[in-house]
Amino acid sequence: MTPDKLIRMANQIATFFDSQPGENAAAEIADHLTKFWEPRMKDQIYAWADAGGEGLKPTVLAAIARMRQPA
Repeated sequence: MTPDKLIRMANQIATFFDSQPGENAAAEIADHLTKFWEPRMKDQIYAWADAGGEGLKPTVLAAIARMRQPA
C-alpha cells in the first residue's frame, strides 16, 4: 500500500476519534489500528513515523507511540 493511502486512512480515523468527547483520541486510534490494520500496514506506518511522520496528524503519531509501548 502506498504511504499516501496509509496516511490518508490513518488521518481519517484520527478525524473521527478527534471529534469524539473526551481526551482519549490517541488511545482509541491505537486500539483501532491494532484491531483492524494488518501487520504489513502497521509496519509501513511505523516506518513512516520513524522517517518523520510527514502528513500524519499529531494524534496518529501519539497513537503509534502508544502502540509501541510494551503491554
